[in-house]
Amino acid sequence: MAKKVGIQTEDLYELKSVVDPQLSPNGKEVVYVQTHIDKEKNDYVSNLYFMNIDDNDPKQWTYGNHRTNSPKWSPDGSELAFVSNREGSPQIYVLSKFGGEAKQVTFCKNGARNPVWSPCGKKLAFSVVIGKDESIHDRKEGEKEKEKELKPLEVEKMKYKSDASGFLDLTQHSQIGVIDLKTGEMEQLTTGDHHYSLETWSPDGKYITYIADLSEDRDTSFKSDVYLLNVETKESILVTKGTGGFWQTSWSPNSRYLTFLGSEQEFKNATHSKVWLYDLEQKELICLTDGIDAPVGDYVVGDFQQGANIPGVQWAEDNKSFYFIVSDHGSTIIYYGNVLGEVYPALHEPQHVYGFSLNPKDHTAVVAISSPVEPGELHTVNLQNAEKKQITFVNKEFLETRELSNVETVEFESEEGWKVHGWLMKPVGFEVGKKYPLILEIHGGPHTMYANTYFNEFQILAAQGFAVLYVNPRGSHGYGQKFVDAVRGDYGGNDYKDLMNAVDYVLEQYDFIDKERLGVTGGSYGGFMTNWIVGQTNRFKAAVTQRSISNWISFYGVSDIGYYFSEWQILADLSDIEKLWKHSPLAYAKNIETPLLILHSEKDYRCPIEQAEQLFIALKRQQKQTKFIRFPESNHELSRSGKPNLRMKRLDYIKDWFLQYV
Repeated sequence: MAKKVGIQTEDLYELKSVVDPQLSPNGKEVVYVQTHIDKEKNDYVSNLYFMNIDDNDPKQWTYGNHRTNSPKWSPDGSELAFVSNREGSPQIYVLSKFGGEAKQVTFCKNGARNPVWSPCGKKLAFSVVIGKDESIHDRKEGEKEKEKELKPLEVEKMKYKSDASGFLDLTQHSQIGVIDLKTGEMEQLTTGDHHYSLETWSPDGKYITYIADLSEDRDTSFKSDVYLLNVETKESILVTKGTGGFWQTSWSPNSRYLTFLGSEQEFKNATHSKVWLYDLEQKELICLTDGIDAPVGDYVVGDFQQGANIPGVQWAEDNKSFYFIVSDHGSTIIYYGNVLGEVYPALHEPQHVYGFSLNPKDHTAVVAISSPVEPGELHTVNLQNAEKKQITFVNKEFLETRELSNVETVEFESEEGWKVHGWLMKPVGFEVGKKYPLILEIHGGPHTMYANTYFNEFQILAAQGFAVLYVNPRGSHGYGQKFVDAVRGDYGGNDYKDLMNAVDYVLEQYDFIDKERLGVTGGSYGGFMTNWIVGQTNRFKAAVTQRSISNWISFYGVSDIGYYFSEWQILADLSDIEKLWKHSPLAYAKNIETPLLILHSEKDYRCPIEQAEQLFIALKRQQKQTKFIRFPESNHELSRSGKPNLRMKRLDYIKDWFLQYV
């Protein structure tokens, strides 16, 4: 029998992603999205799969080499709406459970997304982008693309670009439409120069919920409110009061209660999100999770799943009970809650729940779960006793040919007596008595968390003979509000010490680590911290900085979030150049002696590539050991959802740099 090897870069072509399970109304059937990479096309292909839970025999429901997502069952379970780009732009299709071809129901000029069924099953609400002088009835032109006229971009707003979408057409706005599935007649429910984000349709059919920021000056507003749109009168009712940011609404089956997630932003973007409940009868809004010192939602950082979608609150049929996700201590936990304010963990294991769909009749669910040695599969779970059973095995056959490295939990006392938690991954093929090099990995955000989940990059490094250390320094989610807020105004302070203390701790506790062969890497905030580390210490033999920040002064004006992110995180603006420069790794470039590989994407508008250019030139001018790799047609999300060949090139650059210098 051939000896198993660890995960290799090209294994991305073999691994499949399983996300977004949707239970049918009868609770016995599930549809989910399965994604793989088409090597020849150099792109992702996703299709819908159906399974009767009792049979455990998955059947492919859609075909083709396009992207399909957002499956939604009709109220009676006879049909499925979904979004596909099979005709170019994303449009909404409806497929009968009993067979036949999917029927395209929207033909909107700029595409259509997010199908939401009416309770009667005769209509679909959807999201649509409509530009100036355009209508919801405008259709996309034929396959022949008109050559776009080159013209200047007139900019009068600060929010004029985004990492996800590039330069924005500020004449376009997200609106809400409704289509009658029998007649094809469409109606536009919202208009104007604001963005309206479609959410849910109340079970009694009376209201559609949406999220919007109707502030006049949206450059300085970071709020988002919940509204009820009366389907009959078209009048809107404000549920929240402009005090924070709220999202992901869901209804009790009797339409009395509306729940949603969000916060009042007491700590800006470091604030824990919570569950809120609005009682339509009493006209009362309360927070249900004040007693949980952890954020509601999935704040796990990873590099594998494609299109994972964590729902908000999911209600049981008793109109009192519900379930939701909490990120806590490196895991995502399914919590039980009720309208009386009782909350407690229902599924609490060291794992990453990245999707679930509740059967409201019996408190069972189909749950998407990942672990450090499991990329992700679907399970049925009884949320009353935590019994679970795996029902998909999409990666089983391939993983039987690979050896994955499991993790050991590490926890130590850092600065000010604070506990820091993380994981150590041994090299694949570990042998007692041998010494191994160590790579320190640092996550982005900084308000995310490493977790008990599969991380492809870490497995690749372990397969090359490296031990991998990854921890959640202060600033990370999952360890309390005080912990996540502590990094603000202190970048490069105690967060840096947490990371150095992590290295010191594992060197003391694990004698197989060679203290003379250390490497460090990270992206975004992790890239900032990599730059910072090599400017403060020479203890690492090599470093790889990815999509990083090197200069907070220029970042303030060039990032799509720069002006407010800098004010929220560094607690300084351009009136305090001294503080911005004090926290800038570029200020310490003269100290860098560590061989530094700089990876950056050309179309990264979150941390623009000029941040990498400045650092590269500063180092080369001083004849330091460095190399600069620029990835074309890629943005800040290259490592997670970029073009597959470039994702793999990136992994090879990281691996080879550490093999050369560590």
